[in-house]
Amino acid sequence: MEAVKVRIGVGVGPVDDLAQFDGLLAGLERRAIDSLWLSEIVSSPALDPLVGLAYAAARTDRLKLGTGVSVLPGRNPVLFAKELASLAALAPGRILPSLGLGPALPRDRAAYPVPAGRRGDVFDEALQVVRALLREPVVSFTGEFFSFQDISVGPPPAKPLDIWLGGSAPAALRRVGRLGDGWLASLVDPRRAETGIAQITAAADEAGRRIDDDHYGVSLPVAFGEVPAALRASIARRDPTVAVDETVPVGWAAARRLVGHYVAAGVTKFVVRPAAPTRDWTSFLDGFAEHLLPLET
Repeated sequence: MEAVKVRIGVGVGPVDDLAQFDGLLAGLERRAIDSLWLSEIVSSPALDPLVGLAYAAARTDRLKLGTGVSVLPGRNPVLFAKELASLAALAPGRILPSLGLGPALPRDRAAYPVPAGRRGDVFDEALQVVRALLREPVVSFTGEFFSFQDISVGPPPAKPLDIWLGGSAPAALRRVGRLGDGWLASLVDPRRAETGIAQITAAADEAGRRIDDDHYGVSLPVAFGEVPAALRASIARRDPTVAVDETVPVGWAAARRLVGHYVAAGVTKFVVRPAAPTRDWTSFLDGFAEHLLPLET
């Protein structure tokens, strides 16, 4: 069996100005860092991920570009598929879509309207639409939420895009097994990551599917000093039994140790981001390159 590849990219939250983003892109490319990931947070200065990734694609040559994560239910899946197809045409082999059920901030839910209580159902059907449009030259679809005839978003990517899914609730893990090409977890410790992988594998087996062994990832915030109170509160809301230091390492040495624990649990892809907004991306990337890049295989 081919050995899995450990890959570690960088996640970006709000940026103060475009010049800062330009410098970050140049720093990522110069250090041969694997990937850049942009989150979707409407009520913040964060760049829209698809717009930001299109800009990044034009400014870089080899950097892979991911959404971590984009909210699917509540947006038009045909137009979303067109956006992904356009990105894949502009940056072949570099686009890594990761999709989620709902926004990180409760107040942003109004931006993604769906029928009450049907968010999961809308997600499942929208994902079918996106997949079909990215794999077939012309698609007709009839469903409960979406119906259309003879739509094309352009030539399908030469290599179908892998679509990863987020979430850590039992229903989300079953969905990854049934429908996803990979899992991008957030705020789960290594033990829960290992349990989640087992649950996803079982759901995939039940659906007659298989998810590649190296398609399990985690978004890992790294703190430098105190872990932000908002982040502590978010972890506690999800699971009050989780130890913060097993989810948010403080400093690069702790991050390096924690990545090793995740790898032992079966996680091989990482999106490492500052736990608090930073303006000093040069120092962050220098520390990242010194302490984490050597862990790649």
